[in-house]
Amino acid sequence: MTESHSKSRKQAEIAFGNAQSQFLARSRAVEEIDSTVRAREEKTLRLREAREAKELQDRLTGVTAPSAKRKKKI
Repeated sequence: MTESHSKSRKQAEIAFGNAQSQFLARSRAVEEIDSTVRAREEKTLRLREAREAKELQDRLTGVTAPSAKRKKKI
């Protein structure tokens, strides 16, 4: 089924195809950036929670266990 289209329609379809390609490429780039940002935020949250848990544990062990005496330098 060969359809004959006018020259201007062929040019318009080519231009539309190019615009669609650019739009899809831009969309993929934005999605990739969004996923990178989301992964970074999730990792930051995990690290913050781990740090806060460690700080809490350190405070609790510091309160319950007597600290070791430091040797004085002579």
